[in-house]
Amino acid sequence: MINKVTLIGNVGADPEIRTLESGIKVARLRLATTERIYNRQTQEARDHTEWHTVTLWRNMADTADRFVRKGSRIYIEGRIRSNEWTDQTGNKRYGIEILADDIKLLDRRSDGPQGQSAAGQAPQAPQAPYGGYQSTPAAPAVAGAAPVQDPSFPSPEEDIDDLPF
Repeated sequence: MINKVTLIGNVGADPEIRTLESGIKVARLRLATTERIYNRQTQEARDHTEWHTVTLWRNMADTADRFVRKGSRIYIEGRIRSNEWTDQTGNKRYGIEILADDIKLLDRRSDGPQGQSAAGQAPQAPQAPYGGYQSTPAAPAVAGAAPVQDPSFPSPEEDIDDLPF
């Protein structure tokens, strides 16, 4: 089974950053991806924009906090996660988010070499037409590290009231 998402888009607002009581940093941002849809009958093209909620943990959250701002163009690799919750009025609510496994900053940068991803690997995405990669000085990923904790499910050491969002 594969659950993998690759997105390239523009950030709609500055990331929302939280730090849990355990000291783990979490960032949430909204990413807009736009595709052009061409209608052959009318010979007109229109843009369709899709908004994605992206959650970043630990080093990637730190990178987002330091370098990502409204309008930044970023590359995200991650997984789709669906959430279900009951709101304050007792209604069941549903949502979809992307749990990021990697982030690359795609904004042009003329004063430096091509950078690395937040996980420490060299960029894999094609450069053209998205511009050069901005260096991100986040720490490399640790081999054999525990998987990222899903924000919709509290870890055993955290109370459900301590969730960041």
